[in-house]
Amino acid sequence: MPLTETVETLRRIEAELRKVIVGQDQVIEQLLVALLAGGHVLIEGVPGLAKTLLVRSLAQALGVSFRRIQFTPDLMPADVVGTTVFNPRDLTFEVRRGPVFTNLLLADEVNRTPPKTQSALLEAMEERQVTLDGQPYPLPEPFMVIATQNPIEYEGTYPLPEAQLDRFLMKIQMDYPAAEEERAILERHYRGFRAQELDRAGIGRVLDGPGLLALRSAHRSVTVEPEVLDYINRIVRATRAWSTLAVGASPRGAVALLVCAQSLALIRGRDYVVPDDIKEMAAPVLRHRVILRPEAEVEGVRADQVLEQILQSQPVPR
Repeated sequence: MPLTETVETLRRIEAELRKVIVGQDQVIEQLLVALLAGGHVLIEGVPGLAKTLLVRSLAQALGVSFRRIQFTPDLMPADVVGTTVFNPRDLTFEVRRGPVFTNLLLADEVNRTPPKTQSALLEAMEERQVTLDGQPYPLPEPFMVIATQNPIEYEGTYPLPEAQLDRFLMKIQMDYPAAEEERAILERHYRGFRAQELDRAGIGRVLDGPGLLALRSAHRSVTVEPEVLDYINRIVRATRAWSTLAVGASPRGAVALLVCAQSLALIRGRDYVVPDDIKEMAAPVLRHRVILRPEAEVEGVRADQVLEQILQSQPVPR
């Protein structure tokens, strides 16, 4: 897909989302980056910030199949991936596919279910398939998981295992809207908007499944100079030797940073990556792939602060 056509398509998707979402500019841009890059997204924020509304609106704009799973403490793995059921009429086993068999899956409040059920998504997210009774079943293409979670400080949450966190291309943090944005939200609701009646918001269909697959291939044509590749390499390797980090980012994290930087460049209307693209993507791509040392956590150090220190320590390519 040509650069101008890609940028125009992304602008149309954003315009449709703006029909229901007020503010959250950075969140929407990062979500579009993940959409281009073909990765999964974890959105973290307190309840009531329109995380679910954002994903539902995106599904309508993309024109792809969409399923939502509300993760609860009693949810079982079979409720996610499906199961096989014995049919006594013809003495055979039938496959009942779970909601994971869709194009866009919303895993709502994913950290409110125990690790056993959380792990049911691992194979689907990495291999794009599900195994039932030893038989693999491919998932539809395209396939994308957008999971939401409440901050881990909230009661009744189960931290996601590191192996599953690493499957998410990005971890997006959603914060409270600015004062004027919250005033605009009140105005919309006063004039009749209801999140429960999303069909009445007039969100237009911009793409379909094949169109999304074609859109995703566009970032591969974005040029990355050798000096910028070295810059990514230095940043990721520095996370493994940083004094306040117990675990640094994996090579998968380095690849994710590269792909997201290419996608961000496309969104900004460029066919080449600049160092600022790397800087902007470093936090959402790496914050969930590093683990702080216990003493740093006790002192209140955050992963984003450490990543900013690492970025400042590395020479920027010219």
